[in-house]
Amino acid sequence: MSHDERFLYTSVDDPLARPLFDGLEQEYDSRYADVRRRIGGSAREELQRYPAQAFAAPVGAFVLLLRDGAAISGGAFMPHRDPDTAEFKRIWTLPGLRRQGIARRVLQELEEQAARQGYRRVFLTTGFRQPEAVGLYLSHGYTALFDLDADPESIAHLPFEKHLRAPAPVVAPVQAVLHGVHA
Repeated sequence: MSHDERFLYTSVDDPLARPLFDGLEQEYDSRYADVRRRIGGSAREELQRYPAQAFAAPVGAFVLLLRDGAAISGGAFMPHRDPDTAEFKRIWTLPGLRRQGIARRVLQELEEQAARQGYRRVFLTTGFRQPEAVGLYLSHGYTALFDLDADPESIAHLPFEKHLRAPAPVVAPVQAVLHGVHA
């Protein structure tokens, strides 16, 4: 079955994003409930930690991957402390659609958009109970900024970085001219 898929740049407040955020909140709750009980706070508070404007152009972006009009994956970035660095956040795919390369496509799209917006480096963190995210980032050329042999739980937030390539320049269409005759 063929699906209509497309990326949509929008706001974190877009109703299309709600199912993704609800699912992400449930996932954080299930993976980190014991940690939250120890340190306080909730998954919802974590997801609302940054204002929507942090992920808005011209300094940020929020993208959804739509399939047949419904969001199946998404992610965002905002400026990092270093002005040449974008910080990626909230990269997530619906559970029933994982292991199909969807998160990789979202990650690639975010990298390309960050480069178009002038960023030269990506910084991101993932939780210590998200080995599939660690695998995704390592397989996509990210460098772990922590000892991969250490106990992830002792680190808690696992940081990564990747240096981006400059985007290819956009070239306006050129009409062919052959021996002084317009083609």
